[in-house]
Amino acid sequence: MSAPVLFDELAAGQRKLGRITLSVEATLNSLTLEMVDLLQTQLDAWAGDDDIAAIFIEGAGEKAFCAGGDVQALHASAVEQPGGPCEYAEAFFAREYRMNYTLHTYAKPIVCWGHGIVMGGGLGVMAGCAHRVVTERTRIAMPEITIALFPDVGGSWFLNHAPGRSGEFLALTGASINAADAIFIGFADRFIASEHKQAVIDGLLAQQWSDEVQTNHALVRHVLRPFSEQSVGSRPAGQVEPHLETINALMDGDNVHEVIDRITSQDTEDPWLAKARDSLAHGSKLAALWIDRQLWETRHSSLKEVFQAEIRLATQVVRYPEFAEGVRALLIDKDRSPAWQYASSRDVPVDLLDKFFSEPWDVNPLADLN
Repeated sequence: MSAPVLFDELAAGQRKLGRITLSVEATLNSLTLEMVDLLQTQLDAWAGDDDIAAIFIEGAGEKAFCAGGDVQALHASAVEQPGGPCEYAEAFFAREYRMNYTLHTYAKPIVCWGHGIVMGGGLGVMAGCAHRVVTERTRIAMPEITIALFPDVGGSWFLNHAPGRSGEFLALTGASINAADAIFIGFADRFIASEHKQAVIDGLLAQQWSDEVQTNHALVRHVLRPFSEQSVGSRPAGQVEPHLETINALMDGDNVHEVIDRITSQDTEDPWLAKARDSLAHGSKLAALWIDRQLWETRHSSLKEVFQAEIRLATQVVRYPEFAEGVRALLIDKDRSPAWQYASSRDVPVDLLDKFFSEPWDVNPLADLN
């Protein structure tokens, strides 16, 4: 059985290109704790290896770069000790966020080939890379509202930096977006048709890499730019930019309850808006409240503070039964009939919501990020 993450060092002139392949096609390359640890170890090793000039990260197969975290494993951890510390889940989140932070702050150029499904934890990986490529088959979503989680893995950072109120709209509705949307929102940097993948890798291998990191970033841009220009005709039409005025209007409520009302009461024949409406309508109203509050509380936070806030909320969420019920209904029993604790966001007690934003430990597991 092959390893869940493959690493290779490809000769590139006098230097090397590190290649990472998330390699669990059967689960759409969903991340496990083992995969997170493998990524962290290799990223740390390559950061100090002068022979490695740049890194290329991809997903095995044509269906997905990475469909997220292994939510079923998180569910198993959550139900093992209801209400108490969930050892696997909490270790997973802490180490996954540390790995995400490493990607965001990595000095060497990392090219992410975000082809196919990029959801949840997969978007966390892609968002942290310096050079993020999307293709005609890229499908991105943060659908945590459907399982009573929240857009984590740095989502509190990149959703808060999206144009207008689009970030919060995507967080509350789990709306699916494509490559054009990803570039407009700021989740990705370039659109390149998938047929050019090998040519992109060949171009990277042909570079005369420098000892200067910024020069190497420039060389990556030099390689990617012409393929992006050649791919303009294959780029799909986006949804977020043409809907931005409507999104901003929907999000312009006096409070989160009114925003939820505005979105879920839409009488629209627009299929994208209708799907977003229905996703929020059927999602956890408790989760909608912690999603809204998390984005509000981190809107001016540094990247380090974002991950420290996310591990606090994630730890509290997995210890509470709403998450386990959401995963059960969607992914375990697949009845799609979750027994949410509250029918309306207005029914959620304020003191309960406050609990999710309190520290569950004496020392934050990510207190040492720098």
